[in-house]
Amino acid sequence: MAARSTQTVTGKVRLSYAHLFKPYAHSPGQEPKYSVTLLIPKTDTATKENIDRAMEAAKQEGVTNKWGGQLPPVVKTPVHDGDGTRQNGQPFGDECKGHWVLTASSKQAPAVVNQAVQPILDQSEVYSGMYARVSINFFAYSSSGNTGIGAGLNNVQKLADGEPLGGRTSAAEDFGTPVAQPVQRQPAPAYTQASQNAFGAAFQQAAPAVDPIAGMPLTPGA
Repeated sequence: MAARSTQTVTGKVRLSYAHLFKPYAHSPGQEPKYSVTLLIPKTDTATKENIDRAMEAAKQEGVTNKWGGQLPPVVKTPVHDGDGTRQNGQPFGDECKGHWVLTASSKQAPAVVNQAVQPILDQSEVYSGMYARVSINFFAYSSSGNTGIGAGLNNVQKLADGEPLGGRTSAAEDFGTPVAQPVQRQPAPAYTQASQNAFGAAFQQAAPAVDPIAGMPLTPGA
């Protein structure tokens, strides 16, 4: 089956705010979704052109199905300039510099696979900061007077590890050199009255008799 014109697969991008195994709500009262932010290098012009083409196709579908046959004067898009500022006026993080920033989400869990297109079962292998290819689908929306293009998350293919984002550390970094375990000493054996009597008898048998006046050992027959 041919891919929809509103769908595209990125080149190698870096993942940020990755919530791929459990849905997440970014603000109170928001519906939890699976989501990920893509950091697309500006040098990857092919991926950017494919995204622009897919968004344009989504706009045309929006004119027909969402916007009453007319293109709205303002159509928001999910692609932002990482060298600029966020919608709240705050600058993007340093990891976004030199990238296009795009967040895709879905109510359905995406397939997350390795380079052999096999499911990744160990969730610790998937994290913010790694590199991947991502399949996304663009769609038109009209809600509460807002019109725009959204990005739906389809599937993710891990390509390579990267420096973790968001303060993620390894166990070795957290805990350092293994701590030597203290030697467990066995408690001294408790002597019973019977063992004390036996020990005393053995000592008396082994010790030579002593002359109480001279202080010299007595010889047999003395």
